[in-house]
Amino acid sequence: MRLDIPTIILNFKAFREALGNHALELAKTAEKVSLETGVQVAVCPCLTDLQNVVNHVSIPVLAQHCDPHKPGPFTGSVVAESLKTIGVVGSLLNHSEKRMKLSDLTLSVTRLRENGLISVVCADDVSAAVAAAALKPDAVAVEPPELIGTGISVSTAKPEVVSEAVARVKTANPNVVVLCGAGVSTAEDVRKAVMLGAEGVLLSTAYVKSRDPEKLLREMCLATKG
Repeated sequence: MRLDIPTIILNFKAFREALGNHALELAKTAEKVSLETGVQVAVCPCLTDLQNVVNHVSIPVLAQHCDPHKPGPFTGSVVAESLKTIGVVGSLLNHSEKRMKLSDLTLSVTRLRENGLISVVCADDVSAAVAAAALKPDAVAVEPPELIGTGISVSTAKPEVVSEAVARVKTANPNVVVLCGAGVSTAEDVRKAVMLGAEGVLLSTAYVKSRDPEKLLREMCLATKG
C-alpha cells in the first residue's frame, strides 16, 4: 500500500479522549469524512486499540511506533510482523514524543518495508527531514517540536520550514511524500500547508479534543483541494 495524495493522518496519541470506545468513534468519524470527501484519512490509535479499530473501519490504520527488532525475545516490543498480522498498514516513527536512535530508526524503516508496511518518519526540522528521506520511508512529516500541541501551525508560524523541507526532501528522494505537522488546527492551516507544497498533514490535538471532530475534519479535507 502507498499513501494517497493528499492525505491526512490523525495521531490519537494516548489522550483520554481517544482511548477504547472513544478511539473507535473517532476512527469511524474519520472514515465517514474520508469516504464522503474522497480524501484519504489515516488514523493512528494507541497500541491497545489498534486491533479493534482495524476490525471496524476501512480507512488505513497505522501504529504510533514500531521497534527495529525481528520476532524474538524482546519483551514489550512492537515488531512489524505483529502489526501486519492484525491488519495495520504501517507506523509512525521517531515522533518527538517517541524518539529513536538513528540506527534503530533505520532498521525500523527497513523492517516495515520488508513486511510491506508504510513508514512515516517524523522530523524536527529541514535537515532532519532530508536525512530521514535518505532512509527511503514512504513519508516524512516535518514537525518542529516547539509547536506541537500549541494550536499554532508550522504552516503559519514557520512557512519557510514547510516550503524548504518540500524542496530539499524532493531533491533528495522524489518518491517520499512530504507531510506538514505541529500545531495544525484549522482548515486554513491545511490550505496553507498544501499551498506551500506539502502533500498532506499530520495532526492530533485539534481533532481528538475537538467539540465537533467531524466538522473540523471535513473542512480540513476540503481545504486540501484548494
